[in-house]
Amino acid sequence: MFRIEAEVDKERRDLLRSRLRDANTAASSMLAALRTSPGAHELPLHLWAMDESGALAGGLVGHTWATWLHITYLWVDDRHRGAGLGSHLLRRAERIARDQRDCSAARLETWDFQAPGFYRRHGYKVICALPDYPPGITEYTLVKPLR
Repeated sequence: MFRIEAEVDKERRDLLRSRLRDANTAASSMLAALRTSPGAHELPLHLWAMDESGALAGGLVGHTWATWLHITYLWVDDRHRGAGLGSHLLRRAERIARDQRDCSAARLETWDFQAPGFYRRHGYKVICALPDYPPGITEYTLVKPLR
């Protein structure tokens, strides 16, 4: 008999993720080879831009793993948009991933009402479009080579 629980539990989430990664690595020679490469380990990559008063003006949250940069969030406060802050954060993250973490590519997801044009202007290409996710909105997956 199994007991099913629906609750947020960081410790069990991390354990499940670790066990899934171990199983995937054992099943794939490519993932096993990555284990020993410099960019194999998942490392957070967070950048914060503070304005003159010390308030958050923008930021980028992502991580590097398996020679890829994955950008999870990129946000700039309305008062600072149009001044190049988002571009600066994106370029800085790409540079850190490429030069310090041996990453060869970057990936991200964005919705049609967010910033697909911004990312295209920075060299990202759409590789997937998922319409109606959520209903009435399209989600895009974009990638960019970093070398």
